[in-house]
Amino acid sequence: MKRIAIQGLMGSFHDIAAHLYFEGEQIQLICCSTFEQVFESIKQDPTAIGMLAIENTIAGSLLHNYELLRDSGTTVVGEHKLHISHCICCLPEDDWSTITEVHSHPVALMQCRQFLAQHPQLKNVEAEDTAGSAKMIAEEGRRGWAAICHAEATRLYGL
Repeated sequence: MKRIAIQGLMGSFHDIAAHLYFEGEQIQLICCSTFEQVFESIKQDPTAIGMLAIENTIAGSLLHNYELLRDSGTTVVGEHKLHISHCICCLPEDDWSTITEVHSHPVALMQCRQFLAQHPQLKNVEAEDTAGSAKMIAEEGRRGWAAICHAEATRLYGL
């Protein structure tokens, strides 16, 4: 079984990319809060594989991740291009009339900036992870909050 270190939780875009890249193989995710923790995980466990975004057609290059990759001394062994499709999700009892805040990873907020600009009443709140935002809203029962994430996160966390 391959151990894959990703930034984010189950349902994050890195989770989706890892499962698609290693399709048909058994994998165990090492969910990390930050990209720095991804590299720390593969440093501590030389059998672990790190998977992280370095390019985004809308947000541009993730220069910090390039820097982390360069400084780590690790070797790139593959590439996966993932089509990003965002969802905005909330608790089942909420709807457009009750949403006041949108939480997500800064890159996801940037990718959705045109949509969010059409809804200036919504406060944009940066978080560590797309799926983590969905999970937090579900677990804490945050009425009036929404998350921008992958559709899988909405299913996983009941939003």
